Amino acid sequence: MPATTAAITNAAKSVRTLIAPDKFKGSLTAGEVAEALAAGLRAASVTGSAGEVHCELLPLADGGDGSVDAAVASGFTRRTHTVTGPTGRTVQASIAFDGVTAVVEVANTCGLELVPDGKLEPLDASSRGFGEAVLFALGLNPARIVLALGGSASTDGGMGMLTALGFTFRDAAGRQLHGNGRALAEIRSVARTAVPELADTELIVASDVHNPLLGPQGAPAVFGPQKGAGPKEIAALDKGLERFVAAMAAAGVPDAAALAAHEGSGSAGGLGYACLLLGAAQVSGADYFLDLLDFNTRKDNCDIIITGEGSLDEQTLAGKLPAAVARRSGQRTVIAVAGRSLLPKERWADMDLTRVYTLAEYTDRDSSRDPELSARLLRQIGRDIGTSLL
Repeated sequence: MPATTAAITNAAKSVRTLIAPDKFKGSLTAGEVAEALAAGLRAASVTGSAGEVHCELLPLADGGDGSVDAAVASGFTRRTHTVTGPTGRTVQASIAFDGVTAVVEVANTCGLELVPDGKLEPLDASSRGFGEAVLFALGLNPARIVLALGGSASTDGGMGMLTALGFTFRDAAGRQLHGNGRALAEIRSVARTAVPELADTELIVASDVHNPLLGPQGAPAVFGPQKGAGPKEIAALDKGLERFVAAMAAAGVPDAAALAAHEGSGSAGGLGYACLLLGAAQVSGADYFLDLLDFNTRKDNCDIIITGEGSLDEQTLAGKLPAAVARRSGQRTVIAVAGRSLLPKERWADMDLTRVYTLAEYTDRDSSRDPELSARLLRQIGRDIGTSLL
């Protein structure tokens, strides 16, 4: 079991911490969370006389939104490119690149946060911008591209992405279709122009979503409502995706029908399915990013690990990022910080957590959409953690 905070307080006057949180969704990026906690920890060192807290920051991601930012914070270079947003307006998207690996994410290319004025378009939103960002990344000649799926505004099965990557979809009259959820049911033929760079690049899908493409647990039924889809739209999208799969199979795409039932094919509005069609390997988002950002080496140089996310709950225990961090931390003390926690104290041991701090304990206000308040509370929590350690 990890050493207790009290034991560390008595045994050490100089404490090395690794601050490795996920984002607080809707409020702060992982980098902003880490910076706020570090400011509080350092303040405890200045105001106290018992010792010093050394902080190393490692903002993390699990393959969803924030993946590019986390990679950049760990040393990757940010590259920007103009792509088609989810509803057709152009947006400035970022990818991360270290000379070998490129990280491309759905959230900053065709994500929900990019829908103008928050007006959701469940049938007309497209994943084309994600494909354009992948094409841009291919131009950098990477050995691999990490496809970070999460936060998508579309449910087009990746039709938009595939259009950007050389696929042409036509209706019964031979007219070319734009890739979106509404067009899925109209597909009657599929042709492909090869992109040579794609064949020579390893593709990695980083996601912890396990849903298939179709059916009661599929992309439209489970994730459609958060993208604005009601019962009629969900039924239309599910039927359209069936037609999409049938058209891909008829075009001779290997395993097109079987992959629709594959675990994770329903992630990001069916982008998981399209990525599998391209031959992408599927990995756990949390564990892959811990490896990519060199967590194991970083944690070997610290005494305390501070992790967290916006909400700690049963899904966290099922393998979200804080659980993966705790699992890899060995005998080190692990402290979690969250906006709120639905885990009772007796469940902390399930993740080997010594202590959980929440913003909800420090305020009666809703901090989930208030970055300034969240940062201020995190600085206070950091100070309190630092005081307890010295």
